[in-house]
Amino acid sequence: MAKKVSTRSSASKSTKHIDSLSANEFRVEVDGEVLTGVFKVSGLAPYKLDVKQSSALKINKDPITIVKMVLRDPNNVVNRWLRESIATHIDIKRVTRTVTVVAVDDGKEIRRWNVKGAWISSVSYSEFNTASGELIEETLLLQWEAIETLWPDLADDEHQLPAETK
Repeated sequence: MAKKVSTRSSASKSTKHIDSLSANEFRVEVDGEVLTGVFKVSGLAPYKLDVKQSSALKINKDPITIVKMVLRDPNNVVNRWLRESIATHIDIKRVTRTVTVVAVDDGKEIRRWNVKGAWISSVSYSEFNTASGELIEETLLLQWEAIETLWPDLADDEHQLPAETK
């Protein structure tokens, strides 16, 4: 007896897996120390060219914004960094750190951006309001020297994106 062959494609029989990241699965580290209470990171652009009509290309280094909750612990990594930055009182002497943003998917590290030579150029706070029960947000504006992009699943350094400092 002949076997009946289905005309349905195998793709329609199964659900497709989408290879993507969720924006809410990440962590931030400052000099290797995990920063707790981070709400949002924006402006992370490791590769952004300022395209001109000439052949000379310049890498734009737009600031990165980190929005986090205010933490009481004076020894928290950001509180220490803020105190040191404010204490310098000199524009040319900047207290720098390496800030790392780690993309995570189902608990597994997928990609890592090492922001090297990061320094705080601004700190601001959300509104204090007696009618609100919301947490106070602390917004850090970070300038930076270089961003290195790493894929943990790539074994060789040849395929990683090294930090550009130009």
